[in-house]
Amino acid sequence: MKLKLTLVFLLFCALSLTTTAQVKIGGKKINVGKAVKAATETAKAITLSDADIAKICSEYMEWMDAHNPLTAPDTEYGKRLEKMVGHITEVEGMKVNFGVYEVVDVNAFACGDGSIRICAGLMDVMTDEEVMAVIGHEIGHIVNTDVKDAMKNAYLRSAAVNAAGAFSDTAAKLGDSELGQLADALAGAQFSQKQENAADDYALKFCVQNEIDPYAMSNSLNKLVEMFNSGGEKSSKIQQMFSTHPDSEKRAKRMKEKADQYVANK
Repeated sequence: MKLKLTLVFLLFCALSLTTTAQVKIGGKKINVGKAVKAATETAKAITLSDADIAKICSEYMEWMDAHNPLTAPDTEYGKRLEKMVGHITEVEGMKVNFGVYEVVDVNAFACGDGSIRICAGLMDVMTDEEVMAVIGHEIGHIVNTDVKDAMKNAYLRSAAVNAAGAFSDTAAKLGDSELGQLADALAGAQFSQKQENAADDYALKFCVQNEIDPYAMSNSLNKLVEMFNSGGEKSSKIQQMFSTHPDSEKRAKRMKEKADQYVANK
């Protein structure tokens, strides 16, 4: 009830006030300007349409590409990527685009607008077929709308941070960049085991369609597990992928069984 009353109050502020001011409710100062923004953003997040999410995803990827070292097409990474995915411009009716961030992270991610980004650290430790399996996995998250749902939740979480800031004397310390807040919120996002398994299944399908070894997905996961267990510098580089892609050992075993089944029925 308290949460509902708070939201009602924030919406009231959004509808009836247009100037920045501070009022006191229950002894706490409320930044009305921040509350207005928080209320409207929270309400919008709840009712985001697919078009809204697509627009947010597009703006987010523009921001990410501007804030990360995106490799040029004529570099070693760029040429290797082109060789792997240059023939793929559309997946199940959705336009896709690829890029490599020249960072040491052993990771990859996808966004709801069809953008797939691979970190150079991942390309350094995996074969082309293993990288393609990972790409297929990330495309699976797009096709299954996992990344759109994650973006919507991240947007809501970033708006919620804004709302919390409205009830604080230190509200000014919060960042004003919504895209920066989205980046933070998405960094903490984690897919469910069901979502990961579905994306793995799509990766196998993707590999078969592109004449790639059906064991590539299980091989890539096993390589991550081996690196993680080995310790040292390589182990530290895959912490991020393990934090967002849990149970890699179980997934590797499951995907080997799936590949065995595919080969047996071929």
